[in-house]
Amino acid sequence: MSTCIGTVTAGLLATGAALAAPEAHKGGQGSDIAMGAYLDYGPSGIARIPSLSRWLGGKEIRVGHTYLPGDRWAGIEGNVSFLEDWAEWRQAKDDRMFVLNVPMQERNEERVPDRQVARLIRAGAEGAYDHHFRKLAERLVELGVPDTVIVLGWEMNGTTYTHRCAPDPENWKAYWRRVVKAMRSVPGQEFRFDFAPNRGKDAIGWTECYPGDDVVDIVGMDSYDQDPGRSFDDQVSQPYGLQQHVDFAKAHGKGISYPEWGLFRRGDNPEYVRRMLKWIEQHRPIYHTITDYCPHGVWQCKTNPQSSKVFRDALAPDRPGPVTPTPVIPTPVIPTPVVPTPVVPTPVVPTPVVPTPQIPTPQVPTPVVPTPVVPTPQVPTPQIPKPEVPAPSPVVPSPAVPAPVSPSPAAPSPAVPSPEAPAPVSPAPVEPGPAVPSPAVPSPEVPAPVSPAPVETPVPVPSPAVPVPSPESPAPSASPSTKPSPKPSPVAPKPDPAPTTPLPPLVNSKQWCMPLNFGEWLSKLIGAQSLCVKFDWGKDSGFWPF
Repeated sequence: MSTCIGTVTAGLLATGAALAAPEAHKGGQGSDIAMGAYLDYGPSGIARIPSLSRWLGGKEIRVGHTYLPGDRWAGIEGNVSFLEDWAEWRQAKDDRMFVLNVPMQERNEERVPDRQVARLIRAGAEGAYDHHFRKLAERLVELGVPDTVIVLGWEMNGTTYTHRCAPDPENWKAYWRRVVKAMRSVPGQEFRFDFAPNRGKDAIGWTECYPGDDVVDIVGMDSYDQDPGRSFDDQVSQPYGLQQHVDFAKAHGKGISYPEWGLFRRGDNPEYVRRMLKWIEQHRPIYHTITDYCPHGVWQCKTNPQSSKVFRDALAPDRPGPVTPTPVIPTPVIPTPVVPTPVVPTPVVPTPVVPTPQIPTPQVPTPVVPTPVVPTPQVPTPQIPKPEVPAPSPVVPSPAVPAPVSPSPAAPSPAVPSPEAPAPVSPAPVEPGPAVPSPAVPSPEVPAPVSPAPVETPVPVPSPAVPVPSPESPAPSASPSTKPSPKPSPVAPKPDPAPTTPLPPLVNSKQWCMPLNFGEWLSKLIGAQSLCVKFDWGKDSGFWPF
């Protein structure tokens, strides 16, 4: 009985333990492997690290990776300002790692021929360059990064760099050993030296350049998606490939690394990225850093979108798996009986209609404003001097009707008027008002005595009569038996018989009117008024003063 109880209890405990254990999640590969990316050699590369981390869903970027310039020894000695920025980044967190690629020769990318490279290698093996590396070690210790990972003379099995191994492998190994010894001689140093060849044989099998376990801490490998090897499986199995690299490091008791890896000759190849990340997760290197610029990268380089997605999905932090919902047993709902509420009708109270009172509009009388009586102004009649005329001149009729003049008894025949005798101009009618008729102005020139032409009787103008002075001429007496003609006309005495010539037409007989202004208010009351004067300058004067 007790055995059965113990068995059951043990079974229950085992079952509970199994239920409590979380299921392994495949997301976030390599979450505990130090990961980084080469983004730029200086401060801009440091500034981009947080952005890369956000792009990867908050994954921590623990490795900062940069290169010393290999053009001159001064750069190899660490006399560059960006080392200070990287040292500050490294010191911000204890679990960070600073990886620094260090050339072994100046003019490192100037395609120096093999014969000259061989001489440089021998000089290094004899200790000619030890002091340069000692200065570098002192610089790093002073900056507070004595634990820097030194990738010394990387890709030494290739043909690109002046610090390559193939021209003299034995002296190259001796040179490596002297560099490591010089740097480790600086007090306070904790450097780790990474031996990192290219994947594949290249110019020489990289194992022939290995300097010894005592001067190597990490066995790394730079591996891009390129030949040799057409597929990722080829890259694994080829001589000096990924598998041999892992096996060699294990045989020498060293950790591995991948300081450089990424896309290359085959473009956007998501299968390569997927397999490489799986390889890293399987063999767990000390660190790995993808080269993130075109054509190798997956974040800064936008030409590899498929590989970018694979990289991001694989390295993003673990996300909680799908939650299995607990089945919910529905509780039966008992409907509550609804008791209808009695509706009490609301009494309708009629609204009383209040008539609107009619308010009469008050009649406001229009005030009568008396029209002021404005006296008619007395305009003095201008006194026009009468010229001395030796001969009688035509009689200018006044506004009154002229009396008929009887013909002279000495001339029983009717008077013949001169064909060009000037006819008096009747004044122009004006508007009723205080206008004064203009007096006729006699011509200053005395014409030859001619009989005047019959003058029409002017239309009387209803205005105050103003006497107009006119010259008096003696008229011949009329016989008592003579009767006035129906249309009397003034007759002048007949001059002595003389040949008469036709005269030119009358020149410049004009009438001049001047408007009178009594002010705006008075002018509106009495109307527009004017003073008119008639001028006749004679037949032959030819003078017009205006």
